Amino acid sequence: MVQWEQSTRPVDTLDTVLTRMRALDAALPERDGVAVFNRVYLTVTQAVERQVGAGRFPDARAAIALDVRFAERYLAAVDAAHDDRRPPACWRPLFQLRRHPGVRPLQFALAGINAHIGHDLALAVVDTCRTLGCEPGDLEDEFDRVGELLVTLEERVREELMPGPDILQIADPLTHLLGAFSLERARDATWAAARALWALRELPDLTEEFTERLDAAVGFAGRLMLTPLPD
Repeated sequence: MVQWEQSTRPVDTLDTVLTRMRALDAALPERDGVAVFNRVYLTVTQAVERQVGAGRFPDARAAIALDVRFAERYLAAVDAAHDDRRPPACWRPLFQLRRHPGVRPLQFALAGINAHIGHDLALAVVDTCRTLGCEPGDLEDEFDRVGELLVTLEERVREELMPGPDILQIADPLTHLLGAFSLERARDATWAAARALWALRELPDLTEEFTERLDAAVGFAGRLMLTPLPD
């Protein structure tokens, strides 16, 4: 049996991130909702690593920092759930419903994307600015490039988890769910949220309130995405 691997080291390199994601892929049952999201996220992170190696980012150091800060929030949520601690509100629906037989793999993937992009990415931009001593505007090229790769995550979800045409005619709620979610719109909202959080950084009370409300709103959307559907 594969043992759970929980890193005691900081998640500070792409190699560390990929090692953790691969360990999760090996340890979790295939149908587990977290495993579904982890597989598609692993693919995108591998693509980031290849593009960094090929010199396709204007600032490789900034791109790596952003991707690592981004991934570590997901991995921290996984560890919190494993240790019976409360993950952020945006992740709770996925962890609570990860084994529900009435939730489809596509829903699990979308709920993970919603939590990670709708909440984690905005905070990761701020984390990266603090790490590198820069401002959000200095990361915009890297944000856009990572965003382009994230679109491949949505495409992969559609290719691998979308039911066939015959099923789609029957599963109208699932078709509606997929049509209602736009990763591009989520990215735009995330960039606005990151800039707002950065502008509020000298006002801790407002920063905390904004972050909590963002977390709760993304979590509410995730719970709707995970509504069990009839067979």
